[in-house]
Amino acid sequence: MRKISVSIIGASGYAGGELLRLLLFHPYVSISQVTSRKFTRLEVGEIHPNLRKVTDLTFSSPADLKKCDLLFVALPNSVSMEYMKDLQIKATKIIDLGADFRLRDRKVFQDWYHTPHIAPEMLSTFIYGIAELHRKDIKKAKYVACAGCEATVSILTLYPLVKHGLIDKDIIIDAKMSSSQGGNSPTHSSHHPERSGVVRTYKPTDHRHEAEIKQELSPFMKDIQIAITATTIEMVRGLLVTIHAKPLAGVTEKDIWKAYRSEYQNEPFMRIVKKTTGNYRYPEPKILVGTNYCDIGFALSKRENRLVLIGAIDNLGKGTAGQAVQAMNLMFGYPETTGLEFPGLHPI
Repeated sequence: MRKISVSIIGASGYAGGELLRLLLFHPYVSISQVTSRKFTRLEVGEIHPNLRKVTDLTFSSPADLKKCDLLFVALPNSVSMEYMKDLQIKATKIIDLGADFRLRDRKVFQDWYHTPHIAPEMLSTFIYGIAELHRKDIKKAKYVACAGCEATVSILTLYPLVKHGLIDKDIIIDAKMSSSQGGNSPTHSSHHPERSGVVRTYKPTDHRHEAEIKQELSPFMKDIQIAITATTIEMVRGLLVTIHAKPLAGVTEKDIWKAYRSEYQNEPFMRIVKKTTGNYRYPEPKILVGTNYCDIGFALSKRENRLVLIGAIDNLGKGTAGQAVQAMNLMFGYPETTGLEFPGLHPI
């Protein structure tokens, strides 16, 4: 298969670094440029020490960006929309890892991100990047917007049950977040004495990923209601959601298994984890570090009339960079799992 030329805008961040790690070992990718305003002309290994002696690339300025087949954009939220029109001249296809083109409605974007969208006419040109829901469209797409990490795991965990009409429309998501989700810019809250040992609920209500989840699941359930509580814990990479839903009358455990198997039995990165013995009876993010897997488990209580769903991913893997590579594979006709075969480590 033909190799494609690929560049990364914003390659010095955690998402950009993880993306670069994956692409360096992809058999059909030739990396053209990696950019960083702050670290221009610095060797990549200085910022991403895991890539020392793996690559001799240096960061270039975004102003020096050359044309390529595919451009990955890994910029902070509300930044990529400022440059997207110019970036489209530089690449045949673009994958945006940020939030700017995930939502289709400009009013919804402004409501959740508290700023007007600079390029609202471009919102409809981007395909939402979850392959398990939009594979056919991604294959034909020129532009893809990767989903938010918390939205990714929540959507994938809920999708089969919503699609098959097994749960009520009122859904509560308890999300346990890792520190890398805050990016690599130090803040007071990420200062070690403030962060160490923490279990901090920092967003009890009104989490902005609610908009993405509703957008993607609303076609299957009218008036769906999503409520997220986000808590940061002492974990560098990973994301765990515990979702509380009410099963509709007559729903059995067999029905739930059937829904998940119907949607995911042929999906290469989806695993149902529900065991009766051992330590790893339900999904755990620790063993997913560096992978593109999404693990899902569940428990149905008849006594409480409650269904608890558990989903886990690596926020920098399936939640960001892995998802982007999966989309790239689809866009260019490569086997979907190419470059994403790493199974994780145990123990870790």
